Amino acid sequence: MQIEFYKYQGTGNDFVMIDNRSGFFPKENNELVARLCDRRFGIGADGLILLENNPMSSIIAMPSDFRMVYYNSDGNLSSMCGNGGRCIVAFAKKLNIIQNSCMFMAADGWHHASVDENGVVSLKMIDVTDIKKESDYTFMNTGSPHHVQLVEDLEHYNVKENGAALRYGSLYGKVGSNINFVKKINEDTFSLRTYERGVEDETLACGTGATAVAIAMNATGQTDATSINLNVEGGKLAVSFDKKGDIFTNVFLIGPAEFVFKGVVEV
Repeated sequence: MQIEFYKYQGTGNDFVMIDNRSGFFPKENNELVARLCDRRFGIGADGLILLENNPMSSIIAMPSDFRMVYYNSDGNLSSMCGNGGRCIVAFAKKLNIIQNSCMFMAADGWHHASVDENGVVSLKMIDVTDIKKESDYTFMNTGSPHHVQLVEDLEHYNVKENGAALRYGSLYGKVGSNINFVKKINEDTFSLRTYERGVEDETLACGTGATAVAIAMNATGQTDATSINLNVEGGKLAVSFDKKGDIFTNVFLIGPAEFVFKGVVEV
């Protein structure tokens, strides 16, 4: 079988994108997904994303342009991916499914998004209403679970070793969590590095992680800003939100989503 694919990246977080509106892709074949994401024996990516028709659109009164199905590079279906969400919006525009805005369904629910003339995608994330604040870390779910922790000397920090220790440790059990290490630059700018669950390594960027960091820094008093710049290893992202108490709404993840190349793979 030949599979046509598109490669996209958002601040270095890269994805194999497949138009699966016809339903041809063998979605239960986790080994195939992992092989396609393998950087030595496959195409190579942090994850694989299927763009599909959304059957729920005909059942409920909520128009949807498409559905996003996301797999981590280990081949397993996963929760929401923020950078993947931005990339699928750019992909949908390339396929002429949408123009400049859309509504789509993902693992964590409905998302609205828009894309400007420069290819910058603004993606509405879920509201965050439950934040666990401890003395040395913050935890929340921004579509995926995230541990946020301030560290010194972020540039030389061993993200893979320390991230894995927390991800597999007793704190989060078998399910695990994504782990974000953060350094404050100024009042509205933070740098972060992320160990991603399912990739089991540091990635160049994580959209739900950037969202969690922005909210955590505000919730813990590191900043009063409601529009925050995030420096990630693969570039720059921004997160904006409205805040009322410890409830964060109208959360937007903003950043570029770029087409890299297109190809066909024989499987």
